[in-house]
Amino acid sequence: MHGGNHWGGSLEIVNSNSIAEGFADSNNNRSNNNNNNHSSSSTDDWDRAALHSQRFHHLDETQQSWLLGPKETNKKNRYVDLGCIVVSRKALKWTVASFLIAFLVIGLPVIIAKSLPKHKSAPPSPDDYTHALHKALLFFNAQKSGKLPKNNGIPWRGNSGLSDGNSTTDVKGGLVGGYYDAGDNTKFHFPMSFAMTMLSWSLIEYNHKYQSIGEYDHMRELIKWGTDYLLLTFNSSATKIDKIYAQVGGSQNGTSEPNDHNCWQRPEDMDYPRPVQTINAGPDLAGEMAAALAAASIVFKDNTAYSRKLVKGAKTVFDFAREGGKRRPYCRGNPFIEPYYNSSGYFDEYMWGAAWLYYATGNVSYLSLATNSGLPKNSKAFYRIPEKSVLSWDNKLPAAMLLLTRFRIFLSPGYPYEDMLRMYHNTTSLTMCSYLEQFHVFNWTRGGMVQLNQGKPQPLQYVANAAFLASLYVDYLNASGAPGFTCGPNFITLAKLRSFATSQIGYILGKNPMKMSYVVGYGKQFPRHVHHRGASIPSDGKKYSCKGGWKWSNNPKPNPHNITGAMVAGPDRFDKFHDVRTNHNYTEPTLAGNAGLVAALASLTTSAGIGIDKNTMFSAIPPLYPQSPPPPPQWKP
Repeated sequence: MHGGNHWGGSLEIVNSNSIAEGFADSNNNRSNNNNNNHSSSSTDDWDRAALHSQRFHHLDETQQSWLLGPKETNKKNRYVDLGCIVVSRKALKWTVASFLIAFLVIGLPVIIAKSLPKHKSAPPSPDDYTHALHKALLFFNAQKSGKLPKNNGIPWRGNSGLSDGNSTTDVKGGLVGGYYDAGDNTKFHFPMSFAMTMLSWSLIEYNHKYQSIGEYDHMRELIKWGTDYLLLTFNSSATKIDKIYAQVGGSQNGTSEPNDHNCWQRPEDMDYPRPVQTINAGPDLAGEMAAALAAASIVFKDNTAYSRKLVKGAKTVFDFAREGGKRRPYCRGNPFIEPYYNSSGYFDEYMWGAAWLYYATGNVSYLSLATNSGLPKNSKAFYRIPEKSVLSWDNKLPAAMLLLTRFRIFLSPGYPYEDMLRMYHNTTSLTMCSYLEQFHVFNWTRGGMVQLNQGKPQPLQYVANAAFLASLYVDYLNASGAPGFTCGPNFITLAKLRSFATSQIGYILGKNPMKMSYVVGYGKQFPRHVHHRGASIPSDGKKYSCKGGWKWSNNPKPNPHNITGAMVAGPDRFDKFHDVRTNHNYTEPTLAGNAGLVAALASLTTSAGIGIDKNTMFSAIPPLYPQSPPPPPQWKP
């Protein structure tokens, strides 16, 4: 039974096309038969209306959907065609929103920050080492000889020594310039050369620090003042020489004639003869001069002409040092030199000079010499003699081996140098071990100073040098990633070795039983009666004679001029210090001592950055291609 069909019979469901055709036929019939009677036409229309109503309006929703198909939706398409890719509309919205948020959070602040006026950040406050370093460098200005520049910065100093070397006919203009050694007015070329080497070494390793604290140009000027003078002491334009001028001024013990030791005069007032000492053999002096010139050539590598001049001079003077038949100490038998700067040997200068020449030139012949087994054998470098681990103007062994250890640490040249370099490296570590109090190699004062010169006077120059070597070795190992080194079964951290260096420089700067800073002008309490001719005589416009100046030497009052930055000789082995001008063992500064102090202070300051410049030292060395070791000997049954 079909309840929805009121006309009887089965319900036929036809498609929409059939219905449309039916309506079309109906309209045609209506048009063709419009003259038929009214009742018949009305009946037909009613029947069609009834059929339409019955077929559409009285069908349930399911049946209507069969006829009309699925309903059209008004929802938007869920995907967006971007041309090369189709993406979800929702994902596109999240992506755009994410970019917008990122711009607001990151991009907008960056744009605002870059548009604001830029202000340089304030540099870190200088530490104690930096303050002391500024002062220590001024000592070299006070020691200058010759015609001084207007910006020398020491108001009580003037031109002096303008007649030095005027008897040397082969040197145009004489031997004018250089530095006075200490509290006297003598120019000793051996310690002067060592001082210049130390200053150059320090500047090469820590040039970024000197630049940061504003002393870079000052250091270069001080070094050039020294090397310009050293180039005058031999024929630097030649490739072969037969003599070197080793000293200007000085005195012989036991004489009463006017000289640098019998007279107490300002350098500006000197009116007595200043003899020049000439040597025809001297591998120690020549080797040190070669080191000074070669090291300075690296400092001035940006000045090509001057750097080449220094290298040429270094090669010439080193050839003089190596010349056969002339290998004897430069001071032997010379009464003007031997009592003051007596050299104990020259094989250390061979190693030292050859190492610097290799770094300056890249010529492997110098490296071969520096690693020749004969040098450590003849210098007793591996004998573990305590004195051999103490750096000074006389003994360069610990510095030379550290310098070559640097080569092994950073460049690892391999065969055929590795065996000797490894021994230098091991000996360097043992040297550092000897500095530490726990191993009892050297005595220590109760106040905390290591007695590297076995309790003899003038200890501070050795202490400063050791502090520099220790601090520099720490920086080498730090740069290589090594956490420390071994002393026998004991592992020594880098912090422990650095602590040794800081403790010794701290002692020099005032952390000692006397509460005395041994650097003039640093701290509140420092020596006021420094054994120094120029500083002890007032600049009152008067010229004091050779003998007349002694009243200022014996004057109990403080010096009229503070020689700022001078590190005095230091206390005795009981930590006692006597601030008296007449005792040079306590109060006299030296050029070599201050050079070590400058180097140590530069290595320790952290207000101007940390670490070393690894690459400048090696700038002249070509790429290394280690040779293959020789094959083992053929087996014999």
